[in-house]
Order: sequence, then structure tokens, then C-alpha cells
Amino acid sequence: MFVIKKIVGGLLMPLPVLGLFSFIMLLIAFKNRKSALVISTLSLAVLLAISTPFVASRIIEPNEPISLAFNRLKQPSIDKIIVLGCDVNPNAALSANNQLGNCALTRLVEGIKLAKYYPQAQLIVSGGGYNMVTNSSLMYKTAISLGVNKARISQNPYAMDTAAEARLLAPQLIDYNVALVTSVLHMPRAKGLFNAQGIDVIPAATDYHNFSIIPMHKQFVPSAHTLMVVTQYCHEMIGNAWIGLRRFINPESV
Repeated sequence: MFVIKKIVGGLLMPLPVLGLFSFIMLLIAFKNRKSALVISTLSLAVLLAISTPFVASRIIEPNEPISLAFNRLKQPSIDKIIVLGCDVNPNAALSANNQLGNCALTRLVEGIKLAKYYPQAQLIVSGGGYNMVTNSSLMYKTAISLGVNKARISQNPYAMDTAAEARLLAPQLIDYNVALVTSVLHMPRAKGLFNAQGIDVIPAATDYHNFSIIPMHKQFVPSAHTLMVVTQYCHEMIGNAWIGLRRFINPESV
């Protein structure tokens, strides 16, 4: 079920959906179907548009509120800091930090920063992986190499998605002040899943973007990075839709 969910979710992202749809429409257009040609042209136009900083800023910025960033002045004490997993690139020839993707590194840096602010807090690094390498193990090794005492770090290596992370970690978090570190686009869904397990987490969002500051001469130039960020947003939309569907079918799920 997990693999099927990931495959379907991946195929519903902007690039595969619009690309495949355009390809099919173009094949139909060769049979003199003008409507197919129009639809494929619109699909490609949308794909290019959402790959520009100008359009992406209108999609992303309203969904990255500064209020989700951690405010140290409002939190006199934190007992546990959870860093949720993200992308990994297993390669035994590289150091642990070089096997973590940018998203995972950004989250881990925020978690380590909070660990410095709150020296008594436990740092929990989470996330499964593949090829016998887990996100949590790479974060664990990287955190130690950056000066965090290994006695303060706990791993959660068995969770393959956010729902599983919340479910597996919840028993350890009851009656503690918990800071939750994840990407800002992912934070509302992650916070909701932890809340559903009875854990009231304090958001510590990271991985913000600001496309509006990009020079005007680049605002209308499509880029792979911009499309990647919009894809992350779409991933969250689909994730929320999936949770809503599961709860509609079974109110006790996730």
C-alpha cells in the first residue's frame, strides 16, 4: 500500500501529469484533433508558467507564513526537538552529511540550532530510508559530527511517512514541550498529524523560499528549482487530500 501510494502521488505531481497529458494530446492531435492540440498547448503553458518565479511566488508565499517559524522569546523551555526526515542519497563512499539532501540538511541545521538554545532538550531525528540506510541514522551521525552529544540524540528509523512518524513518536512525547522541525510547506500537515495523536507540538518551520526578491529579468524565466518548490506544494496538497479521504472512510485513521 505504501509503495502504491508513493507511485500514485509521484505521478500526480505537475511535471509527470502535465508532461504525460501533453504527450498524449499531441499524439491525438496528429489525427487532426484541434481540441487535443489546444489542450496540450495549455498544459505545456501551465507547466512553464508554474516554473517561473513570478507565478510560483503567488502560489508559495501565501503558504509560508512567518508565524510557523520558531520564536525563541515565546518558548522559555523545550523538552524534545523532533526533526522529521526528508530526502537522502545513500552512498557509502561519502560522509553522512553528504548523503543527506538539501531538505534534510536544512531541517537538521534548525534542529541542532534549537539543541544549542535548549541544552537539556532531547534531539529526536526521524525517518526511514532505503538501501539499508535511514534518514535518521544519517542525521544522527551528522549531528554528532557537528558537536551534539550522542547521548542527547534518539533515532526513529522505522517511519516511512509523516503519519507513521507521528504515530511512532507520540508515546514518547506525552506531557512534554515538543518543538517540531520540518519544512514550512510541510508544517501544517505534520502538525495536524501530531495533533491527531494527542501531541500539541510547537512549530519550528524551516526551508522558506522568497521568489519575489529574484531580479525582474529572471522572474519570467522557468527554472527546475522553481518547479521543484511548486511540486513540494502540490505534494502537500495531495497529502492533505489523502488524509481527508482516509478520515472520511475511517474517522479513527491517521
